[in-house]
Amino acid sequence: MPQADPHPYSRLTPDAVLDAIESAGLRCDGRQLALNSFENRVYQIGIEDEKPVVAKFYRPGRWSDAQILEEHAFVLELAAHEIPVVPPLELGGRTLLEHGGFRFAVYPRRGGRAPELEDRATLEWLGRFIGRIHAVGALRPFAARPALDIAGFGLEPRDWLLAHDFIPSDLLTSWRSVATLALEGVARCYERAGAPRMLRLHGDCHAGNVLWTDDGPHFVDFDDARNGPAVQDLWMLLPGERGAMAASLKHVLEGYERFFALERRELHLIEALRTLRLLHYSAWIARRWDDPAFPAAFPWFNTQRYWQDRILELREQVALMDEPPPAA
Repeated sequence: MPQADPHPYSRLTPDAVLDAIESAGLRCDGRQLALNSFENRVYQIGIEDEKPVVAKFYRPGRWSDAQILEEHAFVLELAAHEIPVVPPLELGGRTLLEHGGFRFAVYPRRGGRAPELEDRATLEWLGRFIGRIHAVGALRPFAARPALDIAGFGLEPRDWLLAHDFIPSDLLTSWRSVATLALEGVARCYERAGAPRMLRLHGDCHAGNVLWTDDGPHFVDFDDARNGPAVQDLWMLLPGERGAMAASLKHVLEGYERFFALERRELHLIEALRTLRLLHYSAWIARRWDDPAFPAAFPWFNTQRYWQDRILELREQVALMDEPPPAA
């Protein structure tokens, strides 16, 4: 009897990838390179007599068609405002394509290197473009995509981990206790900040999603775009040490606020958003543990040492969230 696929990507063979690209009207030359991506599958594909393209195959069941198309529309809107992003190609009048049971999008290839986040001019430059992204993002909210909030990034991941027996039994009480304290600290940060203005964000704006060339930065991978507070797209570019964070934040805001004003009360959310990301990240890996790519990429996950380190990390966050925010 035929057996169920051990994972949906098991059917995404090299031939299936090339067949999908050719179904979109492109002629492949046979070259194919898997790029670094875990949530989705991303490949550089050689095209006959043309520059290579990048194809992203969306993880089945993660986003609806409407949510993916909102991401595409946002990036196309940013590109129309001459903001350096990489929008999907329209092939046959569509940006979201389907073949063999997989939804995918095709992008032009854009290279680059990591930004030098210790450089003042680089931070100001990044700030200018993020400010422009947010000026467009504030024009209207996402309708289909979810928001970055305590419930979705904190309470639900904590409860999911507790319900699925990933935490070793001898550490369970300690982890549950510190996770509860951490979420209480997050709630206090939100109380100090007040209800933040929610706008369309990149959502995962760390240095790995910013590619630098001689012409400056361009922003890639809007897969985690959602409604959220503006500071979410700023804090991941800052160092963790308090004094260095304040200095870097000052430089980023010098560029950012030429185009969009940050409400200073949102600075109370920096450590809260970091805490939510830590909880969400552990649950994200755990949810994907049946994907063969994840045990290979994260061999340290779900070990005794991993959860001990997460307990210490959350304890540090509990203390940091009660400190004043960095002065911009």
